[in-house]
Amino acid sequence: MSVTDKIFEIIAGQAVLETSDVTMESTLEDLGIDSLGLVESIFAIEEEFDITVPFNANEPTNSDFDISSVAKIIEGVERFLKEQAG
Repeated sequence: MSVTDKIFEIIAGQAVLETSDVTMESTLEDLGIDSLGLVESIFAIEEEFDITVPFNANEPTNSDFDISSVAKIIEGVERFLKEQAG
């Protein structure tokens, strides 16, 4: 399963939606994910990919990890995985 597919699955699970309801342009807010759901989504992503998302990810101008859209989350995870691979 690709990074994109897994993130779609995690986010859809948090939003209680089908993965087909999640798009690259979706924001977590668009999908009905509240702040608690956001935290749970981030924990699930961290656990799935064995990464640590910066605590200030909800402030894209202050963080290397942007959670403003599904596409940005995927981009951030892929960058972390590439950095870990060295």
